[in-house]
Amino acid sequence: MSWKSLFRPPPESSFAAANLAGSYLRKGGKLPVLVVVVSVFIFAAVMYGEDMRSLAEYSWWRYKAVYAADYIPSDVSVPETCDLSDGDWVFDESYPPYREDSCEFLSKQVSCLQNGRPESKYQKWRWQPKNCSLPRFDARRMLEWLRGKRMLFVGDSINRNQWESMVCLMQMVVPRGRRSRIVDGSRMIFPIKEYRASIEFYWAPFLVESNSDAPEFHSIPVRIINPDTVEKHAVHWKGADVLVFNSYIWWMNDPQMKVLRPGAKNWTEHDEIGREEAYERVLRTVFDWVDQSLNPNTSSVFFMSMSPLHGSAMDWGNPDGIKCAKETELIWNMTGVQVGTEMNLWALAREVTGSTVHVPVTFIDITAMSERRKDAHTSVYTMQQGKLLTPEQKANPAKFADCLHWCVPGLPDTWNQLLFAEILSRRPRQPH
Repeated sequence: MSWKSLFRPPPESSFAAANLAGSYLRKGGKLPVLVVVVSVFIFAAVMYGEDMRSLAEYSWWRYKAVYAADYIPSDVSVPETCDLSDGDWVFDESYPPYREDSCEFLSKQVSCLQNGRPESKYQKWRWQPKNCSLPRFDARRMLEWLRGKRMLFVGDSINRNQWESMVCLMQMVVPRGRRSRIVDGSRMIFPIKEYRASIEFYWAPFLVESNSDAPEFHSIPVRIINPDTVEKHAVHWKGADVLVFNSYIWWMNDPQMKVLRPGAKNWTEHDEIGREEAYERVLRTVFDWVDQSLNPNTSSVFFMSMSPLHGSAMDWGNPDGIKCAKETELIWNMTGVQVGTEMNLWALAREVTGSTVHVPVTFIDITAMSERRKDAHTSVYTMQQGKLLTPEQKANPAKFADCLHWCVPGLPDTWNQLLFAEILSRRPRQPH
């Protein structure tokens, strides 16, 4: 499916009623004009009621969302010297920015309240940088900026987690009858037709070509990558104005990575190399493509840093805990706490994203702030293998608690708040 095909104009059915009236008058009709007009209006209302309702809804929405006098655009000015990743979590009753049950396309996997989570405190935390203010997410302003643009999240299920959050944040300014989600192979698309814009997710867990690229059939026990080939995926990235990459979780299964041999005829022909070597090769392949293929004047490129796991309650000193299950508080003091994030990969990503020559890549550091959020995972309030956990499975968090993905609304909204600030403040890439 072509991206541009999503924005074809509707048929011009509004002319039908006018043609009907004209035909009557040309044939010498003698009824009073008022009767003709009323009859035509009733006919049009019946035949084209949906078009009329859509037009009225769209006109009112445009007035309210763009021209209403009570709308004051947020200040998205962020000083160049401000480190948005260095700060504290502050409890804020004005959060979350939207309700879980109002997000039309939110997947069951991350809909924690609907899946039985008994408390919502995890939704109430606001990130406050130490030396500046983080602009609140402004969906209307973001929508205007996105006019005529295609925004594409590329990566694994954590990036899909963030994409779902972005759709929830943005759909508040799209009329309910005009919201849709399109699944097109490895892509999921949230089109905003009136603005000729789209917010998309593309499944590529290793970014480069791998034997795990099928979005519905990727649970492969032996994962193999082709670290020097990205064209299979990149053909779908061309034309995107905003690219948001991530890749981390799938690298943590084994310290050795299986890589396809040069000239291999199938996936059985592979070697093993160290994880860090493979990770660097992959990132250089991807960002070499970015540097050579994108226009620096029209493209904005971001890389989201590592999203941590909270797989052992002993990491934060809770000997009675089971993974992240039943955790409702943050880790307030990270001194001496290590939750297992592979910081060597973090350092590699920061280095490689800062090495492009023509197209700047902004490294958005979400790792430290997310390490403190042991409370924000989906835990047992989620799905596995396409089904909600049963009561028996929920009672066995050691086996079934998901301490990888995040509830929405929740932490991914803050990631998008940082992304929003970086996009709208147009801060230059900081030297690494």
